[in-house]
Amino acid sequence: MNQEEYFEARLDNQIDWYDRKSGWNQRWYKRLQVLLIVASATIPFLSGYVPDGPDISSIKIMIGLLGLIVAAIAAILGLYNFQENWIKYRATCESLKKEKFKFLTQVSPYDDDNAFALLVEHVEDLISKENTDWSQQLQIAKDRANA
Repeated sequence: MNQEEYFEARLDNQIDWYDRKSGWNQRWYKRLQVLLIVASATIPFLSGYVPDGPDISSIKIMIGLLGLIVAAIAAILGLYNFQENWIKYRATCESLKKEKFKFLTQVSPYDDDNAFALLVEHVEDLISKENTDWSQQLQIAKDRANA
């Protein structure tokens, strides 16, 4: 595989993937956080309008539903790790870009005859580390679910 093929089939593909996944995780994290904040802030506001007496009002039902929504969103955020994934994917994407541009500009360590082999080694190490981290994170989540 030559340099051009590697860039097209592997490096650029991985940069694009990590960029898209980082953005996706960031959007979902922020959406869920906004919902969590709004639902959490609405509960004490509505509590001031609960009528006295034993009868169930629509406000009491709404407060209960908001409490369920808050609990569900918190659980989803903990389960899917959107913030952690966003940060890890962004860091990996930026590291891959950094290696690519250092190679293209032929700065150290890519300033000798072995530059392409060194680039491939660095890129594959970055991707492998991310895959290992992801696998460990999946195992931890699985262990928590079984506990």
